[in-house]
Amino acid sequence: MKHGIVLTYTLTPRWLALTRAERNDMRAAHIEPVFARYADRITARFFDAEAFNGRFSDFAVLETEDLGAYYFLIEALRDTPLISGGFLVLGEVFVGVQDGFQAYERTLLHTAPDAGTAV
Repeated sequence: MKHGIVLTYTLTPRWLALTRAERNDMRAAHIEPVFARYADRITARFFDAEAFNGRFSDFAVLETEDLGAYYFLIEALRDTPLISGGFLVLGEVFVGVQDGFQAYERTLLHTAPDAGTAV
């Protein structure tokens, strides 16, 4: 089953104090290699949100069929200076199953409901 994950995060004032060149260097050195390591199992798109809400500054939309790979990606990110150095704080995570109700309905076709069980 494919999972959609919305990962909210906030880039801190410490990040904003870096020059744009320093931010790009950190992204290239620490973030892009982590996502590249999992690119065969996780797709990622990144969105800026600070102009539209105050709870978080950015979010990523990830898709995967391998929640273990997602977990390892997050652990790898936590080991980078971006998080361990206080440049980024992870926020809420929302996980959903793509077309989950349809997958469930397909299972109903292969199983007969028990007597007395409401469907």
